[in-house]
Amino acid sequence: MTATWFQGPAPDFIAASRPASRAGGSILHFLGGQTADVVGERAVAQTKIGAPQNDRHRNQRRDGRVISTEERNRATGHGTAEAVAMKAIVQDSYGEAEDVMRLAEIDRPEIGEGEVLLRVRAAGVDRGVWHLMTGLPYLLRVIGYCGVRAPRTRVRGSDVAGRVEAVGADVTGLRPGDEVYGVADGAFAEYAVATADKLAPKPRNLSAEQAAAVPISGLTALQAVRDGGQVQPGQKVLIIGASGGVGTFAVQVARAYGAHVTGVCSRAKVDLVRSLGADNVIDYAVGDIADDGQRYDVVLDIGGHRSLTHLRRALTATGRLVIIGSETGGRWLGGFDRSLRAPLLSRFVRQTLTMLANSENASDLMVLTDLIESDEVTPAIDRIYPLSETPAAIRYLIDGHAQGKVVVTV
Repeated sequence: MTATWFQGPAPDFIAASRPASRAGGSILHFLGGQTADVVGERAVAQTKIGAPQNDRHRNQRRDGRVISTEERNRATGHGTAEAVAMKAIVQDSYGEAEDVMRLAEIDRPEIGEGEVLLRVRAAGVDRGVWHLMTGLPYLLRVIGYCGVRAPRTRVRGSDVAGRVEAVGADVTGLRPGDEVYGVADGAFAEYAVATADKLAPKPRNLSAEQAAAVPISGLTALQAVRDGGQVQPGQKVLIIGASGGVGTFAVQVARAYGAHVTGVCSRAKVDLVRSLGADNVIDYAVGDIADDGQRYDVVLDIGGHRSLTHLRRALTATGRLVIIGSETGGRWLGGFDRSLRAPLLSRFVRQTLTMLANSENASDLMVLTDLIESDEVTPAIDRIYPLSETPAAIRYLIDGHAQGKVVVTV
């Protein structure tokens, strides 16, 4: 189990808790759940196809500079006479997927000078989508990551694999036709926008559906193991939530780093976690992480709800705890309070207790690509849904059925 719920510049108190080498990233996995992957939000205007455009729409302002229609067309790769509609899953109010999400035809998004327009082939589904879709916990609204009364943007989705359709004037290293994967805004659509520094060439041995399952969950797992846990060969690593989106990657990455891995999951998912390379698997319904006498050098808590006291009992005297999420169900904080308490308590004990702030960046995507192309990491995909059935895909994930990732194909 795993989750991510918001992204953007980290507040000072969060940035201070990160490893120094990662202090510039975005906030992603504090809420725990089925896959730590939250969407950056982008406004996508819905207009009537063929409706006349007034001067305010012809000339748009970006960073204080007016962008002419011609300049915009050069950046996005289409002309004024060309139809620029696309299909997307949109929502206009908060609620559950089946109540608020629908397939609609909206305007294709426009790109800025440092952005890339993608023709989406597939998009990953994660619990972060649910948090932004429902506006829960309310903390998300208070701190401005989504609208107070209604979603600030209409299209969800962040994990993406697709083809570069057009690039902005400042983009280098990518060109139309390139097959890429990474993190975009509004991936539950035929077209999405990404910044070039959050994209990398698609691994050669993956399909688009497999590649779309990787970015945020894979990045979170990599950074949790390498940076938060500082895992070394021979260490004992416990992964709570080993069968979810982040967990399935974390098991494989920890093994690739030479660790002895114990996974925690439900009985129905034990075989999956073993198949990923876990040395031991604990069924959380019949076993307790702290009662068998085992002590671990590193504990990754992905979407759990155990107390810090309980988690510390599973650690060695100088072990490291990395909290990647929480799913307590609280409507105001949603378990985030535990993530805040961990680094504070860490100042007074010998153990290191941290929370993870995911960083979305191309260089770590390339690290994942190397692990994937060397067959050390393989995406675990449970189900693939067509774009029109995105609400059902989200419901399947939120109901706790998924073993690994759920993907939408476009």
